[in-house]
Amino acid sequence: MSLFTEDMRMITAVVLEESSDEVIKALLQLGALDFVRITGLSADQMAKLSHKNPNMNKTGIIDMRHRIDTLFRQGGLSKPNSDLLDVKMMTRFELKDYRAFLDKLSRTLSSLKDQQKSFSQLEQSYKEIHHYLDEGHSEYIEIHVGKIQGSIDNLRKRLNEYSALVAENNGIVSTMSLRRDSENINKALDAFSWTESEESEIQKIGSDTVKEFLDAQIVEAEERKAELEKQVSAKINEQQKSLLEMWCNLRLHELSDQIRSYFSYTKNTTLFSGWVPAKLSEAVEAAIYEASNGMCVIDWTEINEAPPETIPVSMKSPRVLSPFAELVKNYGTPAYGSVNPIPFVAVAYLTMFLLMFADIGQGIVIFLIAFLVERGYKKNPDKKDGIIPRSATRLIEYIGIVAALGGIVFGSNFGYPTPFRPLWFSFHNVVEGTPVPGTPVQNVYDILKISVIYGIVVIFVGLLINWVNLVRRKEFITMIFDRQGLCGGAMYATGIYMGFQYTATGFKSLPSDPWITPVLLIGAFGLLLKEPLLYIQKKRNGREVPKLGSFIGSVIMDWVLELLETFTGYLSNTLSFFRVAGYGIAHVSLMAAFEVLAEMPGEHTVWGILILVFGNVLVIALEGLSSGIQALRLNYYEFFTKFFNGTGIAYSPVSLHSKDQ
Repeated sequence: MSLFTEDMRMITAVVLEESSDEVIKALLQLGALDFVRITGLSADQMAKLSHKNPNMNKTGIIDMRHRIDTLFRQGGLSKPNSDLLDVKMMTRFELKDYRAFLDKLSRTLSSLKDQQKSFSQLEQSYKEIHHYLDEGHSEYIEIHVGKIQGSIDNLRKRLNEYSALVAENNGIVSTMSLRRDSENINKALDAFSWTESEESEIQKIGSDTVKEFLDAQIVEAEERKAELEKQVSAKINEQQKSLLEMWCNLRLHELSDQIRSYFSYTKNTTLFSGWVPAKLSEAVEAAIYEASNGMCVIDWTEINEAPPETIPVSMKSPRVLSPFAELVKNYGTPAYGSVNPIPFVAVAYLTMFLLMFADIGQGIVIFLIAFLVERGYKKNPDKKDGIIPRSATRLIEYIGIVAALGGIVFGSNFGYPTPFRPLWFSFHNVVEGTPVPGTPVQNVYDILKISVIYGIVVIFVGLLINWVNLVRRKEFITMIFDRQGLCGGAMYATGIYMGFQYTATGFKSLPSDPWITPVLLIGAFGLLLKEPLLYIQKKRNGREVPKLGSFIGSVIMDWVLELLETFTGYLSNTLSFFRVAGYGIAHVSLMAAFEVLAEMPGEHTVWGILILVFGNVLVIALEGLSSGIQALRLNYYEFFTKFFNGTGIAYSPVSLHSKDQ
């Protein structure tokens, strides 16, 4: 893992047009090049270049891949993915040939699906009749018992479109249908010269016969539907190999055309450019040389030759930190060359959650739920996301683990104090007013103090990261004279010192150290110097600057606002961390309340146990969610705002594993 974003290099290469296809395959296989449009050439050179349209219709390719995805789903097969791709499998093809193959298969399946739909409708109608019979709603059912002239099979075919049942017993014909179809049923019966039986005994026998026949027909409809599903699946499985080859070839051509869209051409050559991590630059160069048989010209542009804002940002971190990489990406992309925030976010987020939600048993439950959900997604890759999205399962596993560790640190298990001594102090004893003598925390105010100190550490880590980033970008004026630079940091540190000294005197008097006033005045004056110094720097570099009169007025106004934001902003940032202690205290208090409720009927009675179970479920669901959200909020608004500008461009190479559209 790198502490900073990865070093990048820009490659510009020229190859013979005849070898461009092989170069595309090599670059696709390597999957390291983030392509850019050719912009560094003169107007005359650009006029000589041309762009080629993709070989295939992109929309047609994507639609066809989706058709194959649908067929795999209907066949009970796993959806194809990029792990199956191999550039050696890429062959030329005609889209119309693939379409003809899929159309032929679809026609074969369509007949089976129509039959399947028919039996499904019959099953639903039969079950509706069965439901009315079970519920005693005979007013919705119509039964006829009598005789017909003609074939009973023909009668069944005639009544089948109304999902009516026709049974026969010793020459007596019985029909059963929904009353809403009675008009059509009667017309059909009249066509067969229907004669209704008047004898009650025959009516009873006929009714019993058709009711028994109903159960058999439901089973038969289910079996026929299942058999048709198997036939559909079998037909698709027969073509699985061909469908896979088609899907892979379509995806490979889609990706190769994506690369080709960045290429520019002369009569005999192909020109392209892109960014690549510095550590992979030799591999990319070797791949191009090999694919073009050495008939190429390659030129490298170093980062100091390109504007920093145009360089893509790649943040490498161990796979174990992938959930926190997603948290960073959701916020934005850091500027190129800045500190990689992922490991800092991981530590900050997990420690925040641990302080707010600490319980061994509840943590284990959270972990197990997330673990089982993750396994379910892995077994069913095509399954839609449920209440817990698949992207969040690993993060929830982590917070379950740290919650359990927090329970060991603070002595909590399913809302009860642990039988063993906690590693730090007992949250339960402190909140309930019975602290263990000799432990470092004796009251709720000590817990609040811990959360404030923790917040101060987080804020200063953010400031330190910001200072490192500014030094790397050689923005020394901002690093020294900014609200989040050394001047602002010095004023914040002085304010922290004054605050702790004030509380140490029992909130009676502020400290009177002789260095405090000079530091605050120097810091405030430093904030005033920032904009004038940047103005001089821009003017020396020949950049456009505003008129001096309007500039002086805006500087004074900005300085006043900057001072206000420095004092109020840092104060609110610090006090915001009170919520860390607040959630920890609320967690203990809420579980203590459920314990009191459980004691009313008796903790070991059924009602007492149900109350405790309900309490734990409620705390896990609501407070666990709230703690996770608050930890994210503190990272985004109190930590990230000290160093994260989000102006970077994410590194996005075209590879076999590029995201499907």
